[in-house]
Amino acid sequence: MSGVGILGAIVIGILAGWIAEQVMGRQHGLLTNMVVGLVGALLGAFIAGLMGINFGGFVGSLLVSTVGAIVLLALLGLVRRRPSV
Repeated sequence: MSGVGILGAIVIGILAGWIAEQVMGRQHGLLTNMVVGLVGALLGAFIAGLMGINFGGFVGSLLVSTVGAIVLLALLGLVRRRPSV
């Protein structure tokens, strides 16, 4: 999240977590959305770096963070699935 500052990173984290929550059909609170968004930002930046994608500014950071948060929620959904008996 280059060029957005700490306050911008928090806002992006909350927005990315909320967007991911809506896309994945989950129900979380504000704090959980922020954590999912911030961890998703790290995951998204890692994935974008592997793919050679450069991003910057508010919109680029929000896009990458949202994609990372969606991937994070999808992975958590796979891990948390209960086996059917």
